[in-house]
Amino acid sequence: MSAPVRDRLLGVDAARFVALVGMFATHILPLDDDEGGRTVVASIASGRSAALFAVLAGVGIALATGGARGLPDGRAHAGAGAGLLVRAVLVGFLGLWLGSLRPPVLVILAFYAVLFLVAVPLLRLPWPVLAVGAVVACVVTPVVSVLVRAGGPLRNPRDPTLLGLQDPAALAGSLLVTGAYPVLTWTTYLLAGLAIGRLDLRDRRVAVWLVGLGVGMAVLAKVTSAVLLYVLGGAAAFGAGDLAESRYGTIPTDTWWWLAVDVPHSGAPLDLAHTTGTAMAVLGVILLLARWSRAVVWPLAAAGGIPLTLYTVHVWTLTTFDTPPTLTSYLVYVVAALLIGIAVRAAGLRGPFEAVVALASRRARRMVVGPPERVDEGTSLR
Repeated sequence: MSAPVRDRLLGVDAARFVALVGMFATHILPLDDDEGGRTVVASIASGRSAALFAVLAGVGIALATGGARGLPDGRAHAGAGAGLLVRAVLVGFLGLWLGSLRPPVLVILAFYAVLFLVAVPLLRLPWPVLAVGAVVACVVTPVVSVLVRAGGPLRNPRDPTLLGLQDPAALAGSLLVTGAYPVLTWTTYLLAGLAIGRLDLRDRRVAVWLVGLGVGMAVLAKVTSAVLLYVLGGAAAFGAGDLAESRYGTIPTDTWWWLAVDVPHSGAPLDLAHTTGTAMAVLGVILLLARWSRAVVWPLAAAGGIPLTLYTVHVWTLTTFDTPPTLTSYLVYVVAALLIGIAVRAAGLRGPFEAVVALASRRARRMVVGPPERVDEGTSLR
């Protein structure tokens, strides 16, 4: 069974659905126009939707482990960590299986699972420490990525698969550093989400601050990148075509000027700052919208409450059936996701994949701490 609707933060689930439909758009609709430029879909959703998905992972983990109250002691931390470990194994296996199907899109779930593991030792940190950690990670991890990859494989934009388990070192390298969603730099999103989830998201002032700070970060990152590249001459180090190319998670290592770009999926500091800011702003806006009208947000939250099921079905469908890159195809996916989510929520159920993962996670937690006391059920990622 799912948590009662009144106990849930509808805005968080609704924001997750926004992330999903953004990812649907980048998977289905063209990202390049006939002249070789970027389409409107690419300009709006590319990089930002996946980042929103990752930030909300951190928010969900924080809400599932006490929200603003946090975990009371080390025993509770151990139980929550055990649950996250089991969740990571199941989601990671699902991601590797989907990758083995050779879908026409890059699958995020295996990377997402490793982020769960990274979160385990961070669960009792207060939000100011997590926020500072996000800033440090935003600045430092791209530099570390460049240093680690210098003279080696620059990137591996292929999906990790079950066959990758035969070479654990190569699989770990792809997941952590060279893959399409490298955990090294994406830890920025995780830390930001954990910090946000430790705030009182039911407080209107928090939502307003998320909007204001998020917009400010996003704009400042764009302006800073433009100044560095076009005023101070950084763009001369590489061609305009290089700036327009999708980076698949990492930047080249031939010049440090690459750290000044804000290209989607580049993992450069200003890209991380910009997309973290847009994620914060989207979440803040939807939290405010939920305060204004729960009826408007409820259908979005219903679908956003079963993200693992909808994402898995989406990738499997794209792999199995020929999906024309048209607006009609995209709308079919969006409407179908809404209808499935509404039906599941109205029936008081969980998505099938969410139910399996939650059951296994709950049992792992009980093995460590015994039957749980009632906690804040603010998200479907419990």
